[in-house]
Formats: sequence, structure tokens, C-alpha cells
Amino acid sequence: MQKTKWITVLVLWLTAASLWAQTVPQVVDTKNGVSLGARQEKRALESLMKIVEKEIISTVDAMPADKFGFVPTDGEFKGVRTFGQMVKHLSATNHILAAAALGEEPPAEAGDELGPESVRTKAEILAYLKGSFVHLDKAVEAIGQTNIPVNASPISPLKRGEVTRLALITETLLHAYDHYGQLVEYLRMNGVVPPASRP
Repeated sequence: MQKTKWITVLVLWLTAASLWAQTVPQVVDTKNGVSLGARQEKRALESLMKIVEKEIISTVDAMPADKFGFVPTDGEFKGVRTFGQMVKHLSATNHILAAAALGEEPPAEAGDELGPESVRTKAEILAYLKGSFVHLDKAVEAIGQTNIPVNASPISPLKRGEVTRLALITETLLHAYDHYGQLVEYLRMNGVVPPASRP
């Protein structure tokens, strides 16, 4: 949990630093002749994205295949998603926001953040999840490329004129960690220690 808090703080710091950097001229490191800006933002986000991807994929993979239909029943859990549905939702959202960051139309199979109906088994859900991170990697790679447009997304609180590629990618990280916490709880309810908590 401590690691999750630090990642969230880093994501927020990166966003604030990026907004600040957009209001001041770029700095040039005269010693190395390197322009500081989009390249550093891209590298930092790539590092954070790899951490998020590794934690989420390992967590999803840790859940036994026969538990992907698990939904809590003790307490106030009426109408919540099953474990598998939550992973599909997370993956679909990754695809939708990555598409907006790349100026693409949202993938039709993502549906209303539900993911494809045909994706049902653990293997299929894991493949869909991994594909969503590949899509996000392409969006991160596009940071600083002014020839690639950015679209507003109907699932983002950012509207046309407010949206940026960096903001959409940051939104995916925040959303992913929100669901990571839920996935961890589902694992623990099934007697599975999350990979990040193992010695």
C-alpha cells in the first residue's frame, strides 16, 4: 500500500511539473546540449507505466482462473463487477484513453468501458489487458509529437480545449491504481497474497 501511495504522489508531481514546464521556456543543458522537456516527460512516464503494468498484470495473473467470476458478497457489494469484469473495464478504459491520446477513434470492442463480450477466459482477459498497455505505450511514445492530434474522450472529465496527451496518460495511471487496490482486495478475499506483498 505504501508503494501505491508513492506512485500516486509521483504521478501527481509529474503532472504538476509538466504543467509548470509548459508555462516557462524549456531549459537547455549546455554541458550536454540536451533540451529538457518532452523527452524527459516521456522517459518518466514510461518508467511509471512499466511499474503499473507489471503490478497489475502480475496481480491479475495471480488470481486462479476459476475465480475470475468472483464477486464479494459480505457487506455492501451489490452490483459490483466480478474480478474478470473489473480487469476488462480497466483494459477497455486504457484502450479508450490511449486512443484519444493518439487522436484515434475509441475502439468499438471497448464498448462502454466494459470490453469485448467475447473476452471471457483468464487467458483472453490477460491478453486484452496486455494489449491495452501496448496501446498506452504508443500514446506515451507520442508525447512531444505535434503532428499527432489529441482527441477529447467521452469518459474523461477533460473537455475539448482542456485535454492534453500527458493528462490523458496520467488519467490512465490514476484509474489503474484505483482498480489495482480493488483487485488486491479481491485476491486477499480468495486467500491469495498479491505478488507485490510477497517476500
